[in-house]
Amino acid sequence: MKSIPYLLLRKIVEEALEEDIGFGDITTECIIPENMKSKAIIIAKEEGVLAGLPLVKEVFKALDESVSFNELKRDGEKIEKGEVLLEIYGKTKAILSGERTALNFLQRLSGIATYTRRCVEIVKPYGVKILDTRKTTPLLRILEKYAVKIGGGENHRFALYDMVLIKDNHIRAAGSISEAVRRVRENLSHIYKIEVEVTNLEELKEALENKVDIILLDNMDLFTLKEAVNLAKGKVLIEVSGKVSIENLENIAQLGVNFISIGSLTHSFKSLDLSLELE
Repeated sequence: MKSIPYLLLRKIVEEALEEDIGFGDITTECIIPENMKSKAIIIAKEEGVLAGLPLVKEVFKALDESVSFNELKRDGEKIEKGEVLLEIYGKTKAILSGERTALNFLQRLSGIATYTRRCVEIVKPYGVKILDTRKTTPLLRILEKYAVKIGGGENHRFALYDMVLIKDNHIRAAGSISEAVRRVRENLSHIYKIEVEVTNLEELKEALENKVDIILLDNMDLFTLKEAVNLAKGKVLIEVSGKVSIENLENIAQLGVNFISIGSLTHSFKSLDLSLELE
């Protein structure tokens, strides 16, 4: 998800502007003359990784077709406190009315990209890939997964339709891992990889017996994770999820797993502090 399809991007921006402006920006309409034009800049108030500029530009284009930009930084680049990221030239009304929507997109996506980059840099020496999850804001998943990619992470499945992940409740409903896997193979084409979530060593052994493609070691302590990796390494791709934090990320990566998925990339990130100022 290294880019956002334009039609979808446009739709998201239009709906966001409708939410914020509604029947009109009454403050700006009272104060600002129709033909007034200005230059504005977006400034970093803290260091991080930039993500979301295509959305920012689309916000202002939607409000002023004649607007122009000077991009001083690009998505994916590290930014420092005090740096000017973008110059905007256009109608003052459009700049003021679009300011909050543009910054909301940019601050949130940059926060995700920044957090993701921190995680990626921690595990880089061990050849481990950082994955996101489906724990995203409803209707904004494509933006948040885009930000993860910009930060250097990888996207796990986008939605329920693009890969098989047999989780604990599927196993309970089917009666066992073996039965759940059997039903998938009976009903679905072989082109789909099968991933199974396990929470203990007995479940892991059963999943390995069924020769699945990926094992997800879920919510295990470090000692159990070590045992699980020793059992599974070389037989299957290994993903770890649950109880993952910045503090224990390197310890998990050192075990020799292939992937670490982190829900907090998209549900517990801190928005980056950015501001827009008229010049």
